[in-house]
Amino acid sequence: MLLFYIIVAILVLLLLVTWAKLNPFVALLIVSIGMGWAAGMPFPEIVQSIKDGLGGTLGFLAIVLALGTMLGKMMAESGGAERIAKTLIGWFGKKNVHWAMMFVAFIVGIPVFFQVGFVLLVPLVFTIAVETGVSLVTVGIPLVAGLSTVHGLVPPHPAAMAAVGIFKANVGLTIFYALIVGLPTAIIAGPLYGKYMGKRIHKTVPKEIGEQFTEHKDAKSLPGFGNVMFTILLPVLLMLSAAWADVTYPKENPIRHFLDFIGDPIIALLIALVYSFFSLGFFRGFNRETVLKFTNECLGPTASILLVIGAGGAFNKVLLNSGVGDYIAELGASSNISPILLGWMIAALIRVATGSATVSMMTAAGIVQPISAAVGGVSPELLVLATGAGSLILSHVNDAGFWMIKEFFGMTVKETLLTWTAMETIIAVVALVLIMALDIFV
Repeated sequence: MLLFYIIVAILVLLLLVTWAKLNPFVALLIVSIGMGWAAGMPFPEIVQSIKDGLGGTLGFLAIVLALGTMLGKMMAESGGAERIAKTLIGWFGKKNVHWAMMFVAFIVGIPVFFQVGFVLLVPLVFTIAVETGVSLVTVGIPLVAGLSTVHGLVPPHPAAMAAVGIFKANVGLTIFYALIVGLPTAIIAGPLYGKYMGKRIHKTVPKEIGEQFTEHKDAKSLPGFGNVMFTILLPVLLMLSAAWADVTYPKENPIRHFLDFIGDPIIALLIALVYSFFSLGFFRGFNRETVLKFTNECLGPTASILLVIGAGGAFNKVLLNSGVGDYIAELGASSNISPILLGWMIAALIRVATGSATVSMMTAAGIVQPISAAVGGVSPELLVLATGAGSLILSHVNDAGFWMIKEFFGMTVKETLLTWTAMETIIAVVALVLIMALDIFV
């Protein structure tokens, strides 16, 4: 009955948000309570799950979104986002700028979390959409496709690295295969699908959040391209240094401790933000009061976004604590199909039921590893990619990422399902096809 309850909960949530026009934050909390009660969870456990889910989601995201929004504001007010947008438009042309967004996101996304990469690059999406007049979907979908693909497939992302350990895969070979699979996958799900949907769903930049990230300045007063690129890539470089230290130095080495500290996503963003106060602020003629004004006024529009994302995390936690993930894992363990396909299917089912890509990938890897070891002859690197691909499928209302994309891009639930959810599913399916094809040769 757990699967039936989940289907009912999702349908009720959709009706509350679309038909009843209830605030998504309130609707998510109501459905979370109802789902927990239907699954037989004690009332105190339901409340605790909501607290843990909301707090656990925002514990990281609230800091990342706040720091990223302030960095985006500095880029907008200094003209930095406009400088990069104009440069990319000049290089690729207005008709092909969506390709640029995918490649930039793919590169930036390799060392950073999806949410970090998103808040770093979304100002560029807004500015390019305003400059070119194209739909936000056309340039936004390539961005999230590039980020999502590397998030699910490419180490050193946490779930992918954990799966590498579980399957005892070679890290370098996993990254190599992930690039072979990931690039064509991101191209199909990003620029190609984004342009297709952009012609059918024309979205302009949301007014409140867009005003924080789009400021037009005279071309002569724009900062240099190199200056802006270094500012935006600084957190990426710091995170890369941490990844390099982890494979170079032993755990107790003080250099590794220091690089791991400055390479933590939160610390890296904080360092980049403080650096932007100088590179895009004080050195550009802004005084301390003006910089303070920028960082204060940009946080207001993110409040409602944070609450909705947090409520999505609460719903996700209730689903996990209801035991649905364990139930699907038991069903998968009794199957007799190919380990690669089995890993993908288990990860996909848990992802759809719970909304957590990390949990689905970790659970699927733990189930499939002993099966693949017994069967033999299966590449552990491809098993990592298969579980990662399955963990991305069909992101919908039980995924906090769904609500983040919806709110930032100003879309309705239906539009988010047609764009973000469909894009995630394309990534999962195309990646599986390419993994199965690659399995023939390795």
